[in-house]
Amino acid sequence: MTLTPEQKQTVTSWVAAGDNLSTVQKKLSEQFQLSLTYMDVRFLVDDLGLELKNAAPKASTDIGKAAPASPADGPAAAPEEPDLADDAEAFAAPPGGSAVKITVDNVTLLPNALASGTVTFSDGVTGKWIVDNMGRPGMTEISQPGYRPSPADVQAFMQELSSALQKKGL
Repeated sequence: MTLTPEQKQTVTSWVAAGDNLSTVQKKLSEQFQLSLTYMDVRFLVDDLGLELKNAAPKASTDIGKAAPASPADGPAAAPEEPDLADDAEAFAAPPGGSAVKITVDNVTLLPNALASGTVTFSDGVTGKWIVDNMGRPGMTEISQPGYRPSPADVQAFMQELSSALQKKGL
């Protein structure tokens, strides 16, 4: 797949305007009729030498991108859907046992979800998780707005999720 110089410039302007990978993927499809996977778009952005404005630091996760707003900031913007799979492999396994606990729903009623359930992080914050039909894990609800679990909790979540889904045969 090769983009014209004009298309590359357009993608550059989208990223400079703060668009995330999902938005760039959607715009490529709508405006240029290019059907690219999320990973292809990620590689494209890397190949163009672009840096996403909303990209989480390497030692962080995409969960709850918006930082907690102070009362002076006004109402906080809703965070976009996180994608835990992006940076999960960057974290070392947590020392000792895991304090993160997950459950897997017996029946998944969410459209386009292969599995769903709940998670309780080590600090007691709870959330609901899904694995979409592409195999990507993510959060749908977190009990504390703006919450960002520690890197160790994210790694523990991914390990617990993998283990639980293997036990269920998923």
